[in-house]
Order: sequence, then C-alpha cells, then structure tokens
Amino acid sequence: MIEKNKELMPQNWASCSQPFDQLKNEISRIIVGNQEAIDLMIIAILSNGHVLLEGVPGIAKTTMIKTIAQALGLSFKRIQFTPDLLPADLVGTLIFNPKTQDFETKKGPIFAHVILADEINRAPAKVQSALLESMQEHQVTIGSETHKIDEPFLVFATQNPLEQQGTYQLPEAQIDRFMFKIHMDYPSIEEEKEIINRVFNQQTTQVIVHKADIFNAQQLIQQIYVDPKVIDYITHLVFATRKPSLFNLDQLTPYIQHGASPRATLNLYRASQAHAFIRKRQFVTPDDVKAVAIPILRHRLILSFQAHGEEYTADNIIKEILSNLKTP
Repeated sequence: MIEKNKELMPQNWASCSQPFDQLKNEISRIIVGNQEAIDLMIIAILSNGHVLLEGVPGIAKTTMIKTIAQALGLSFKRIQFTPDLLPADLVGTLIFNPKTQDFETKKGPIFAHVILADEINRAPAKVQSALLESMQEHQVTIGSETHKIDEPFLVFATQNPLEQQGTYQLPEAQIDRFMFKIHMDYPSIEEEKEIINRVFNQQTTQVIVHKADIFNAQQLIQQIYVDPKVIDYITHLVFATRKPSLFNLDQLTPYIQHGASPRATLNLYRASQAHAFIRKRQFVTPDDVKAVAIPILRHRLILSFQAHGEEYTADNIIKEILSNLKTP
C-alpha cells in the first residue's frame, strides 16, 4: 500500500503544493514578519485543524486571519465575542413565520468555511459549549435538528493575554480542540518600519487557493510516509508530558498536573505530515515533529502550583522534553 502511494505522490506533488507556496507569499506580502505563525496557519489548513492566536492588541492577529481567509477564497465570518453574546447569536435560532404558521431555521454566522472568533475568551460558558460542538463535530444543533457545516471548516480564534477583566477562562475541553496555540509577539524595529510602508500603501489580497486545492492537498498529505520509529517518537513525546519519570525526566514531575491528551498525538501525526508537505518531502522526519510540538502541546499541559510559583511555563517543559528525549 505504501509503495502504491509513493508512486502516486510525485504525479500530484507539484500541482498540489504550488498553491500553498503562493499562499504563503501572498500572506507575507500583506503581513510583516511572523513567518513561523504563517507556516503554522498553513499547516492547520492542510490538516483541517483549528488555531488559537494569542498576543497583545495591535500586532495584526485579526489582520492575519482576514488575509488568509481572503486568499483562500472561502466563505468567511467574523464573530466578535462579548460577555452578552448568546448561543443563538453564534449558531442561529428558530423563527416563527406567521404566514406558514411554522418555525423556520435561521442559521447563524458559524455556517461559514472560515470563522474568526475574535477575543474568544470574552464569551460566557454557554457560548463556548455551542462553539465546542461545531469545532469537534463540524455540525450545529438548532432546536431538535442537527445541521452539518460545509467542509473545510476552520476556526481561527484570538485572545489577549494581558487584560483579564471581563474575560472567561476557556474550558480545557475546548482548548484541546485547537490544533495549535500560536504566540505572537511585537515586531522588530525593521519590521515595524516596514509595517508603516505597507499600511500607507494598502494592497488588496488575491484569491490564491480554492476549495479543491485544499481537498487535494489533504488527501495527498495522508499518503506521506511516517516510519514506525517516528510514530514511536511522537507517542513517547506525548507520554513524557504525562509520566516524565518513564523517560528519566523526574525533574519535570512536580511541574505537571496533567499531560497532553491522545488528541495531541493525532495532531502531532497530522501536523508532521503537513510540515513535511510544505518542505517538499514525501516522508516525515523527527525534525518535522519537533517543528510543530510546542504549539501543539503548550495549551494541553495543566501545570502545578509549583510551576506557576516558579514561573515555569509549558514551553519550558516541552523544550526540556525535546532536548532529553531520544531522537530516532
């Protein structure tokens, strides 16, 4: 089966990968810097995964997502999350029609291919639970009926780590649905100068990738070869976040309350294949796993009070695991 897939891949490789090279160039034409974040966003699209972007206000989180949505040529909705938002504002509701004397379904903004959930941590628990179903099942329940959401369905959410007034902590179950949590930081001095030039010479975003391109690439990525030793490396990496002592990482045990879920293992596998794809390789290496490990695992670790007290972050833990875990 693997040999057959290897024969099929070169025929489709150039045509499937080219639009995503152009997509990266198009995003980089509008967005200054943040190349790692752009790569991860493209990997999420190829893996059909959701992304949580975290950073201070004004560093182009929303602009990046809008640019990607425009370049994808898919339907796009921006939802501004606020404390008074209701589940019906997100998924839709039933409206009584006096003419037909019956209830009709009015679909909400969640029925789009690309969703920008702006400041997602400002919405209450009921709204988060409504979003949870759509993210995991790609469907929405309105009244007693279930409605499927068209594929591909991608949720790109933003949150501000600084201001906590009027915010709600995201449930662990929902955080786990995000493939990546990407941290965005301030630009460098040179990048900020370039931002000035681009803002005052506004350019429109061209449609680069179409729905068929995404589906074709996703099917091709599933055929990318992953050696059993790399699979072992992926599973050991996740297990090291749960039971560090099994991998001679006893020093990390006091810092971890709960490790990453099996969904993290699946996401590491899929994202590693997509990373190999954008690097023009037909097989996954441990470096592909390492490239996506931190943004996949950082939001899935629940740290102990000792870790918070010593200001020991999830990124610190993951980096230490990557440094000490045996690489095949």
